[in-house]
Amino acid sequence: MNENQTLSSKQQSIIPISAFTANGDLDKLKTALQEGLAAGLTVNEIKEILVHLYAYTGFPRSLNGINTFMALLTEREEQGIEDEAGPEASPLPADMDKDAYGANVRAKLAGWETIPPPGGYQLFAPIIDTYLKEHLFADIFARDVLDFQSRELVTIAALASMTGTAGQLYFHLGAAMNTGLSEAQIHAFIDVLKEKVGQQEAGGATAVLTHVLSSRTN
Repeated sequence: MNENQTLSSKQQSIIPISAFTANGDLDKLKTALQEGLAAGLTVNEIKEILVHLYAYTGFPRSLNGINTFMALLTEREEQGIEDEAGPEASPLPADMDKDAYGANVRAKLAGWETIPPPGGYQLFAPIIDTYLKEHLFADIFARDVLDFQSRELVTIAALASMTGTAGQLYFHLGAAMNTGLSEAQIHAFIDVLKEKVGQQEAGGATAVLTHVLSSRTN
């Protein structure tokens, strides 16, 4: 099968890790973490997934996920299992213009050729737009342990596993495709969601995806 028709085993393993961190099912998360390590995710890649998620699920869910992973690694170490640490994030340039970098990343993910003038929430609460650009899309997205495509897989898995986040899922399903994931790979994402997480989550994601695909063809 063509590589752009399916997801790699590592990509597939990202989905339940993100979903169970987001919905707080720590027993299932432990299993998903074990499967992620078996699929070839490094310790630092999984750490980065769990850190990335705080921007979408909040610190409590992220920290619960990190503590679950810490306990698992201790358990595996006591069993004589040595997991690959993998590279750590490269340092960011000291003179990095985070506002400009973050604005460009968001535009790239959104598929915008030019950055539109601020509106809506950006004008109502400008500080949240600053946080989005300088922290989420700069501080976090610039960390090179995960590429943008992996980060979007993490994000859509989390958003599909939460309630009241259809609007954000709509944006990020489009963003995932703008990072190079094909329509077939997004359907494969939903298949993994259905198999590993639940019918309800997969059904909700399918409904949002229908609107996304419709908007991309019009």
